[in-house]
Amino acid sequence: MKAETKTARVSARISPNVYNTLTEASEITGSTLNQFIVHAALEKAQAIIEQENKIRLNIQSARHLFELIENPPKANPKLAQAMKQYKQDLK
Repeated sequence: MKAETKTARVSARISPNVYNTLTEASEITGSTLNQFIVHAALEKAQAIIEQENKIRLNIQSARHLFELIENPPKANPKLAQAMKQYKQDLK
C-alpha cells in the first residue's frame, strides 16, 4: 500500500509588481513560481528559527553560567588533582 503524501495549501494576494518580480526570479532560477516562493519562504523561515534558537540557547547558557558562578559544584577527584598539580607547578 502506498503512503499518502499530505500537503497544505498557502495562498497570498500580491500586487502585480510583486508578482512580476517573483515570476522573473523564478524563471531565472528555472523553477516554477510556486517552487520559488516555497523555497524562498522556507529559507527565510529556517533563518528566523535558527536565529531565535541561537538567542534562546545563549540566554539559557548565560543563566546556567551565572548559576554555576553563584553555586559552584564541588571539585571532583580529577579536578582536585589538577588544582593540586597546578599549585605545585607554580612553586
